[in-house]
Amino acid sequence: MNFKKTLTAILLVVFMGQSWAQDTSGFFAKADTFFHTYVKNGRVTYNKIKENPSELNELVELAKTINISKTDAATYQAFWINGYNISVIKGIVEHYPLKSPLDVSGFFDKTKHNIGGKEIALNDIENKLLRANFPKEARFHFVLVCAGLGCPPIINNAYLPNTLDAQLQQQTELALNDPNFVRIKGKKVNLSQIFEWYKGDFTQDGKSLLDFVNLYRKEKLDSKSKVGYYPYDWTLNEIK
Repeated sequence: MNFKKTLTAILLVVFMGQSWAQDTSGFFAKADTFFHTYVKNGRVTYNKIKENPSELNELVELAKTINISKTDAATYQAFWINGYNISVIKGIVEHYPLKSPLDVSGFFDKTKHNIGGKEIALNDIENKLLRANFPKEARFHFVLVCAGLGCPPIINNAYLPNTLDAQLQQQTELALNDPNFVRIKGKKVNLSQIFEWYKGDFTQDGKSLLDFVNLYRKEKLDSKSKVGYYPYDWTLNEIK
């Protein structure tokens, strides 16, 4: 009897592991197809998703069932980055047409999304699941897309565990080398308000904001430049 119980337990663990792997691989594959279909040049075709939401709904339903341990850091981070971006899109589509995510009261801090076995708000995905668990990873700010044009652009691929670090690096470099994102005027550098709101993420280990930016820039900024912040553009990142 003990042998049978042990064997059953082993088989159950194996089955659950295989099921989990199929769920996560299926989620990443479907997310990749979804972003490739509905994202172009950093913008989203919300109108097309609204007309035919079946792919989005299928992806959301799949994401509800997935539970990943933060000890598997790459898979956990990739899942929740995609999960955040998908949940943003879902929230926009539910209220579309609109001009900005801020048109929806509580869009980021009150509305709950059923994802990863949790009922969770967007701000809590960003701040409690990602930033709090991985405080040294400031590059999250360049891949979490809030549906406003002030955000770094959304990509038309899913973030995947085996390519996550390269994707984080690429998106951070693209943002910080973009003259519309880092605006230089004489001896003054105007940065996105992301750097104002989350300054502590970028100034760890004694770095200044310009030190952080220069880590990813081809043309380095003068470390003596005066830093300012330009207003955030909350206009919807849509393709009409």
